Amino acid sequence: MPPIYACAPCTHPNPPSYGPPHHATQPRCPIDALKLGACVDVLGGLVHIGLGDPVVNTCCPILKGLLELEAAVCLCTTIRLKLLNLNIFIPLALQVLATCGMTPPPGFVCPPL
Repeated sequence: MPPIYACAPCTHPNPPSYGPPHHATQPRCPIDALKLGACVDVLGGLVHIGLGDPVVNTCCPILKGLLELEAAVCLCTTIRLKLLNLNIFIPLALQVLATCGMTPPPGFVCPPL
């Protein structure tokens, strides 16, 4: 009697293939951060004045078209390039996003350089 096999042409399934490991990348500013220099200069004047028209006229046109995270990162980058105190200017920068109709991501912190 010939041997009995459970399956005629047994095939072994190929193990799943995995691509290269996914590494989370730091968000980057897609525009020249120096374009926001005038916006950050406006922020410097707003430390004691408050927000309003200067932000709408100076900052919002530059931030228009950016994703909210990109806009936040761009403001962080520009503040750092101008060597300003992040602790003072980041709350203002996040308020700029709100003034321009953007919502900063929950718990957003400026990424390291």
